[in-house]
Parts: sequence; C-alpha cells; structure tokens
Amino acid sequence: MTVTELNRLARSVLEQNFPLFWLTGEVSNFTRAASGHWYFSLKDASAQVRCVMFKGRNSYVDFTPSEGDKIEARCTVTLYEARGDFQLTVEFVQRAGLGALFEAFEKLKKKLGAEGLFDDAIKRSIPALPEKIGIVTSPDAAALRDVLTTLKRRMPNIPVIIYPTPVQGKGAAQSIASAIHNANERAECDVLIICRGGGSIEDLWQFNEEIVARAIVSCSIPTISGVGHETDFTICDFVADKRAATPTAAAELASPTREGLINTLKQLKSQLGRSMQFILNQHGQALDYLARRLISPTQQLNRQKLQLEQVSYRLRAGMQQLLNIKQQHILRISQNLAHLNPKSVLTRGYALVQNKSGAIVSASSQLKNGDEVTLTLGTGAAEAIIQNIKKTH
Repeated sequence: MTVTELNRLARSVLEQNFPLFWLTGEVSNFTRAASGHWYFSLKDASAQVRCVMFKGRNSYVDFTPSEGDKIEARCTVTLYEARGDFQLTVEFVQRAGLGALFEAFEKLKKKLGAEGLFDDAIKRSIPALPEKIGIVTSPDAAALRDVLTTLKRRMPNIPVIIYPTPVQGKGAAQSIASAIHNANERAECDVLIICRGGGSIEDLWQFNEEIVARAIVSCSIPTISGVGHETDFTICDFVADKRAATPTAAAELASPTREGLINTLKQLKSQLGRSMQFILNQHGQALDYLARRLISPTQQLNRQKLQLEQVSYRLRAGMQQLLNIKQQHILRISQNLAHLNPKSVLTRGYALVQNKSGAIVSASSQLKNGDEVTLTLGTGAAEAIIQNIKKTH
C-alpha cells in the first residue's frame, strides 16, 4: 500500500462513518485566504481540530468569526490527502447559543398563536388621519431620527410624543413594556409606533420577550411594529396591529400625505357620483314600470299620477339628502386639510421663527441677545435681531 492509497482509504473511512453533525468550540488561528475560503481551528480546554469552510458556504454567513468567538459549526470529518491532515469541512456556522434562542422564539410564538393573539380578527385599523403619534424607542437610536425625519416630511404639523426606553441590554424588555403601558394609560396619541434599528437576533431579542408581547396586546392604542430590517421578524411583529419592514416604513404607515388625502377626496367624489347614478337608474326603472301599468279610465290615471308625483318627490328628497350628507363629509375633510396647512396658522397672526442655521426656535431659552432670526409670516418674511429676551413660566 502506498501513502496515497493509505490516505485515500483513511479519508473514505472517516467520511463514511461520521455523518453531518454539530460541533461547539472556540475559534482560533482564523485566516481568510485570497480564494475566499476560511481556515481556522476549533478548540476547547483540552484539544483542537483544524477546519476549512469554502467560499461557496461562508458567503451565506452573516458574520465573520474572529479570534476567541464561541461558535456552533455544522460539519463533516475528512482527511486532506496531500498532507494527511485530519480536518473538518464546515457547511454552516452560527454564534453559540442561537439554537436555544430560536427554540425559545418558536416556543413563545406557538404559545401566543394558540391563544389567538396573532388573529386578524383582533387587529385594529391604523387611523387614516391621526392627530398625535406616539413612539416607543430609545431617544439615542438612529431609528428615532429616521422616524422623525419621515414624519416631518409627510405630515410636519402632527405632534409626536416619545416614550423613551432602552431597546437593548439587561432589563430592556421590562422598560419597553413599561413604556407601552405608560402610553396606553396616558391615552394621548392615536397610533403607537414601537421601533428600533436592525441588528443580530441577540440585539433584537428584547422584542421577542413575552412581557413586551403582552403589553402590546393589552394596549388599546393601535400599534405599528417597526423593528429591525425587512428580513428581521420578532414576536412584536406578530402581535402588533400592523408590521412594518423598517422604522421608516412604520412612520409612513402612521402618517398620510397631503396627496393621499386629496386622492381620498377624489375617490369619495367618484363613489358619490356612482351612487347617485345607481339611484337614478333604479327609480327610472320604477317609473317605466308604473308608466306601462297606466290604464285609460280617468280615475285610475289620476291615482297613478298621484303615486308618480309621490315617488318623484321621495326621489328628489332622497337625492337631496344624500347630496347633503356627502357634501358635509367633503366639507369636513376639506376643513381638516385647511387646519393641517401650516400657512393657515401663520395667517392668524402667528410667525415661524428660525435661527441663522434654519432651525426652528420654539422657546426663548434657545435665543440670546444679538441673535439674528428669520420671521416667516402669513405673507412674506422678515429678518430680526434679538434685543430683549423674556422668559415665561
């Protein structure tokens, strides 16, 4: 037997007797070759083993292992014949402990699903035109900046109330649940956005805790979940009234645009026209039927004429009443649009104050003597220099 034959036989014995299995260990001597393949060792306190993970496999891993990382590897045993090296061929890796997290996720999902907490029947509609929007998130999160920017662009006059809470780390789940309960008790917003940016399953885990899910279910305010990126799913997404792919998408779901309201008006107008035409057609058919039943005697003719006049009167009255209802509906929507226009506030004597950088000044504490500001009025604008600052309580 030659060395080549020996190594080939040893490789065959190893691969046939060790099916695909999971191995937990600590990463050591990690190297990424120019070919894109990963070479590293997995070790524990007493031993180590060489591993290779080819580019076609490691391209599906969402992180790059580094020295000291504890990972779980799905692999097979083999022998590198050219050097007679015993090694593992790795098919997939994940951070150690993720299996337990996925198991806990599926267990809670099954439990809450069995209680009917994911059913569409209990989901509430998101208001088409909210007067106030609440946000549960960290005040330092990039997700909050994205949400505020989107709301300012779409509906700049809608007040926003932030219910601050940590969204990651020990105790964050309890804080998130408390913030949701606080928003529900204060009952000052029409829709509640619960959001944070993307991250690993560990980063988002607080939104997979049962205490957060129960808080969302018990909240009487319609809720929108905007946790992570489009491919991230949490228990929060399943129990919320609406799931958004990202925090920005959640802000878009919560806030209509002026163009959207105008389109709604057009749709209502179109529906009104179709309804009127339907009523006219129905009563026209009734009139045709009555006309065909007319007979020659004068008395019968007069009676039918009276009935025809009564039907015509009811038709006109019904049409007028329908028109009045639809016109009042359109008027209310038009008034809402007018109230939502920031310029309508300025025409009543108010002014929009901006500092030199263009930021809006809402309190005297943001100014000092000598500051230059721009005043936007109902018609036109003016420049001013601050001379005397008065603080009110």
